[in-house]
Amino acid sequence: MIHLLGLFRKKEKPQPKPKKEQISKKKNSEEVAGRKGEIGEYKIDVQLSQLPKEYMYLNDIMIKNGKSASGYSQIDHLVLTPYGIFVIETKNYQGTIYGGRSRKQWLINGKFKMINPVIQNYGHIQALKTLVDKKFHSSFISLVSFTKRCKLKIDMDLREISADEMVIYDIYLTETINRKVSIAKMKDKEPSLSETDIQQVYNTLSEANITDLMIREQHNKSLKEKTSTNKSAAAKCVVCSKPVSQKVKDYCMANKKFDGKDYCYDHQRSR
Repeated sequence: MIHLLGLFRKKEKPQPKPKKEQISKKKNSEEVAGRKGEIGEYKIDVQLSQLPKEYMYLNDIMIKNGKSASGYSQIDHLVLTPYGIFVIETKNYQGTIYGGRSRKQWLINGKFKMINPVIQNYGHIQALKTLVDKKFHSSFISLVSFTKRCKLKIDMDLREISADEMVIYDIYLTETINRKVSIAKMKDKEPSLSETDIQQVYNTLSEANITDLMIREQHNKSLKEKTSTNKSAAAKCVVCSKPVSQKVKDYCMANKKFDGKDYCYDHQRSR
């Protein structure tokens, strides 16, 4: 009889997980994301090491940038070639990426926002120009690379090989650099940077690179705080200043006709 009663005993509600376990889970997620980022960086490093020997490259460069919120710019990769200085911004997202050259924010899967990486890399290039001779300013080329875990739905002009600002998949990075150099060679027989020029720029940027771990940590902290502040800021209709929900804001961002601006339901219909 005792055993039969045990069979019909009321099921106990599962107890909430302890806070320590939740913290541990969050930490594990961050570590996994960090490892994925490191793997992505390693893949890029391997590709860059296969470029011609006369090319020079730098990884994870951090320089002063008075126009940046943190006061610094952190550049993932720089490749110095006789026909251009490639500034590479790498992104390790998963999902469909929606964006355009002039949009301040891009969308991941139509919901989550990210800073327009083309504008972000433009800022990096402007900071780099303050460090090198003016004769090299026209040599900068912007490359933003995404992993193949993404599907890019962006302005087609950002995919054109002739553009000075390109968005590509990371597996085509070295191929893209080599193709752009080949095209430049066909246009100009004489390289825009000599071996001496490349070495000079390399030395200048190496010396400007900030390696202080405390400064780097503070820079990353500032970026995280800014992201958190932007997420918590209440969105308002640009016409009537009426507050709109995050769902409405995301809807407006996903539709080109709203040009990246927020509209309440009433003013959406008038567009």
